[in-house]
Amino acid sequence: MVTDVDVATHALPHPSRRLPFLGDVLGVHASTPVQDSIALAEKLGPIFERVVMGRQYVMVSGADLAGELCDEHRFVKHVSPAIVGLRSIGGDALFTAHSDEPNWQKAHDLLRPAFTQPAMRSYHHIMVDVAADLTAHWRSHTKVDVSADMTKLTLDTIGRTGFSYGFDSFNRDKPHPFVDAMVGVLSHNQRREIVPIPWLADIVFRRADRRNERDKHYIATLLDDIVRTRRDAGTSGRGDLLDIMLDAARDADNPNALSEINIRQQIVTFLIAGHETTSGALSFALYYLSQHPDILEAARAEVDEVWGSQTPEFEQVPKLRLVRRILDESLRLWPTAPAFAREAREDTSIGGIHSMKKGDWAFVLIPGLHRDPVWGDNPDAFDPDRFLSANVRSRPGHVYKPWGTGERACIGRQFAIHEAVLVLGTILQQFDIRADPDYRLKIEERLTLMPKNFELTVSVRE
Repeated sequence: MVTDVDVATHALPHPSRRLPFLGDVLGVHASTPVQDSIALAEKLGPIFERVVMGRQYVMVSGADLAGELCDEHRFVKHVSPAIVGLRSIGGDALFTAHSDEPNWQKAHDLLRPAFTQPAMRSYHHIMVDVAADLTAHWRSHTKVDVSADMTKLTLDTIGRTGFSYGFDSFNRDKPHPFVDAMVGVLSHNQRREIVPIPWLADIVFRRADRRNERDKHYIATLLDDIVRTRRDAGTSGRGDLLDIMLDAARDADNPNALSEINIRQQIVTFLIAGHETTSGALSFALYYLSQHPDILEAARAEVDEVWGSQTPEFEQVPKLRLVRRILDESLRLWPTAPAFAREAREDTSIGGIHSMKKGDWAFVLIPGLHRDPVWGDNPDAFDPDRFLSANVRSRPGHVYKPWGTGERACIGRQFAIHEAVLVLGTILQQFDIRADPDYRLKIEERLTLMPKNFELTVSVRE
């Protein structure tokens, strides 16, 4: 929630050493706001506030309170300040739209069939091809930068499946310029949010804002070219996301038709949300596998039994049940989209302890929620058996939220899961992996979360 407040009379727990005007800035680091908030949740409890320059941010991590915020009858998605900053490139697309804007619902209804099982089946062979690009790259290296390579893989996958556009990431000495521009925009918006007063942020980030404008211009120019090229060609013949949107735009009677500008904004959404989060999930999963050789060997045995040495067919991917649990547990510990904001539809309260006026909002801090006592005595431990069917049924559904919640939850969830399980299975099938024993997990925050400086030594399996 962000409001002007009288901090002297507010009842929520908050960090100690609150300063006049500045508020709760001591111990706040521009590069680690999520990790700082996780640490505060452990000290302050399931709901607390941070006040920065007169603005109040309410953070919720307790299971019961989060369950209330996930009630669609009482709360709706709120576009938080950091996400508002992305509207300059995402507009009112699926991820960045306010819930009362019509284009997100149009795009959701238009594109939902693209994520059904028949559509997923048509993407499978492209995912296999991109995974083969990754394995070919790893076969020529003994040490690999995991997060960088997972970013290459997921960017090419969403580019080729969604828009028939190849970024050719594994044939480049440096990342595609889109990656640098995207990371720049995401990081800039997170840093800028640390200074919530617009005129002051304009001064502090004057030089960085100029770089951000260049990044946004590059992204818009690249994507406009993709849209124009396809529009002029007529169709790709593949029925991908861009075909679906352009076909609807040509149909004067289609109620879900989108403008060409909004089509570009939807592409931005899928390229950023569709690859940044999945690459983080894969990177964290590989980190935890490298730290737990017994689980790694069990997962490899599953792959060998189900796939053998063959390239997997579509139906064989969901049969890797342990690999899927590894992915789920990695996303529990480090959900790559670490928070979502919920806005009160009417005057209400949560937990009987925090009143909210209509329009007030609060963050659900997902890593904190995923460490609630409902997860057991040692919620920081990596244990894929938490996702055995019986254990899943024993927990409330609202305590696991890596994909967001409600009608605005991630539309591409099944796409991401299929891709991630396929890639993890392929790596286990073909490679031995080993991490530097001295490496300690470091988290890079750029609106999404990613392991930092995480490398693996890889060798082809006999």
